[in-house]
Amino acid sequence: MYELVQAVFNGDEKTALHQLIYALSASGKRYFLRNEILLFFADYCHQSQKPAYFYYSSSIGKLIQYTHEIIFEEESIWFVVRPRIANQEVWKLTADFGRFEQMTPQALLDVRDRLVNRYQNHILEIDLHPFYEGSPRIDDPRNIGQGLAFLNRYLCSQLLTDPQYWVEMLFQALHRLEYNDIRLLLSDRIPSGIQLAKQIKQALKFLSEREPNEPYEKFRFHLQELGFEPGWGNTAARVSETLELLDRLIYSPEPGILEAFVARVPAVFRVVLISIHGWVGQEDVLGRDETLGQVIYVLEQARSLESELREQIKLAGLDQLGIKPHVIILTRLIPNCEGTFCNLRLEKVQDTENAWILRVPFGEFNPEITNNWISKFEIWPYLEQFAVDAERELLAQFQGKPNLIVGNYSDGNLVAFLLSRHLKVTQCNIAHSLEKPKYLFSNLYWRDLEDQYHFSAQFAADLISMNAADFIITSSYQEIVGTPDTIGQYESYKWFTMPQLYHVVDGIDLFSPKFNLVPPGVNENIFFPYSQKEHRSNLGTQVHDLLFSREDSQILGHLDNPNKRPIFAAASVTSIKNLTGLAECFGQSQALQEHCNLILLSSKLYPDEATNPEEAEEIQKLHDIIDQYHLDGKIRWVGMRIPSSDLGEAYRVVADSQGIYVHFARFESFGRSILEAMISGLPTFATQFGGSLEIIENQENRFNVNPTDLEGTAKKILDFLDQCDTHAEYWHEVSEWMSQRIHHKYNWHLHSNQLLLLAKMFSFWNFVAPENNEARDRYMETLFHLIYKPRAEKILEKHLGRGA
Repeated sequence: MYELVQAVFNGDEKTALHQLIYALSASGKRYFLRNEILLFFADYCHQSQKPAYFYYSSSIGKLIQYTHEIIFEEESIWFVVRPRIANQEVWKLTADFGRFEQMTPQALLDVRDRLVNRYQNHILEIDLHPFYEGSPRIDDPRNIGQGLAFLNRYLCSQLLTDPQYWVEMLFQALHRLEYNDIRLLLSDRIPSGIQLAKQIKQALKFLSEREPNEPYEKFRFHLQELGFEPGWGNTAARVSETLELLDRLIYSPEPGILEAFVARVPAVFRVVLISIHGWVGQEDVLGRDETLGQVIYVLEQARSLESELREQIKLAGLDQLGIKPHVIILTRLIPNCEGTFCNLRLEKVQDTENAWILRVPFGEFNPEITNNWISKFEIWPYLEQFAVDAERELLAQFQGKPNLIVGNYSDGNLVAFLLSRHLKVTQCNIAHSLEKPKYLFSNLYWRDLEDQYHFSAQFAADLISMNAADFIITSSYQEIVGTPDTIGQYESYKWFTMPQLYHVVDGIDLFSPKFNLVPPGVNENIFFPYSQKEHRSNLGTQVHDLLFSREDSQILGHLDNPNKRPIFAAASVTSIKNLTGLAECFGQSQALQEHCNLILLSSKLYPDEATNPEEAEEIQKLHDIIDQYHLDGKIRWVGMRIPSSDLGEAYRVVADSQGIYVHFARFESFGRSILEAMISGLPTFATQFGGSLEIIENQENRFNVNPTDLEGTAKKILDFLDQCDTHAEYWHEVSEWMSQRIHHKYNWHLHSNQLLLLAKMFSFWNFVAPENNEARDRYMETLFHLIYKPRAEKILEKHLGRGA
């Protein structure tokens, strides 16, 4: 980066930089983001009649492409430059153009504070760098999110470098495994790693003389005499394979062997999935709009994990000992449950044998608040006591400690930290969607937003839980570090200011192996290709009528020509999900209206159904757009919540008419509905801002749309429709490609398998290399008590005042 800056500053292009800075300054603004900077630079190139290469290939062109922020002060201009993914630099240009020098993040945070007139000379600095220093870390940004593969390679290299020490560590890790005082894998007959290596040879010789399918119970006592307890397998062949993997790992370690062996180690039996703030239920609930996707995710994850654990226990031969998996979804009990089952303490998860929803009430404090559902933005004062109460309930329900605690969203992740810290259990975080990058300048203007969003508590909770977590799973690479053009969600926590509260000068190590890409699946019993006629129920006619013709007080609009190709979208009516933008795109394009009908599915239709003023405003805006563009006869808006089975059929009904699905969100961290639409066989167009870029890849961006470019979006859709009209099989080819991609890459079996493998690997890693964990967790506790709790207590004061 230094060379590029010098090339601009000391070369012929310094004049161009001067003129661009002058143009930005003349606008009267002091803060510019990347899109604005690029627009100004494009205009400058046009006005100055620069050659075509200048915009991209000149030195200043490259510098501007890398620049994400420019801030003007009296004596200087500040640049935030990102020459590579996960690498941001700060540069200061003096107002007289005399110096262009690199600065520290701390200096930039002071600048941002001054920008909003909230600078203070001495402020708390949060720096997590020392806790990652000296730990193994990924060095290639392209491998961020592949922590498991990195750890496998690292541990194998250590086994080769110091085999005696690491074999002993491996022995000790295996020797401590047990379930309810039942010893697993190794007994005290084997006293050391060296002896283990010898005993494996004897066990393999013994097993070679048995029939491959001979049940474990028939030779169990012979293996126990050699020091091997249950858990190696359910047949002679399975036990032999597992011991051979361990033998190869000891003498010729390779990453693939290590992963295959660890996958077979019976170390996880009891799992807690924490999802606190939503309406976590199964009958007529499935979350409110702000939590719907998360609740579906957690229920499907619980079913899949329980099934996967049951299979692993069976293959390990432990089902014969009466060992069963136990999965608990931990959530809050809501006394005023509005006709749902959310006031039941315990509810079995459908289609499982031993997965349960355990609901724990919030401590009363103020029953006017705690007896009712509480928004995710208001929940913070109740989490510490909830963790205390939940621990007691979990231990009673499990009759022991869990092996893995998985947090969901900011609140669930904070409770996961509190529980795992106290119980000494492996912690996994799943953010789903971090709020900080979703709300522009939410940290900079946190005081102005505090009454409504309470970001000061949430961002502190995020920092604590993401650093305390043993591992973090994300649905996409961009969730961690974005793209060459955009900052990742976790990357936005690298350094930031909360003016007059604290500065984060190093908030997370993006190259840590704790980050792992493990996308979710989709329920293929509900969402499957439209072409599988034999699996479709008799819902088809009913759902077709709902979408295309039924008259109902919760349905707006009729279709003059129902035979036009349908454009379908299913989302909540929020500014982020941007159904209004899609309706406007449709309204502005006569060509789209000539070719298609627009069908929208949301849970609400009228402003008075909204739960907050923002939602009401967005619903009204959608009504206004329909009126403004005279879309009656061309649009149907179904404003009611329908069961998942009906939703699955809705995608297929639209596919029957060779329609398309459009996900037009301003930002989407991943997009459950994208998976559902694609696996149903619907050609899907999805926002380019977020994880959908990775779902729909290898398609030359033909199906990624920019929600700020309505004309460009309409053109992409029309180009696709033209190809469908020109080539009769084109729609079917795209439909099949999308369906197969989801089926093979985004399924719950892969997800659960990988999640359990991560839990086992990081449990082993923490056992053999615990050096920084205690110091790190102490630091997190300090942040919890000195930053998080005071902010949460202010919210509680407000709630107590509300109930007074």
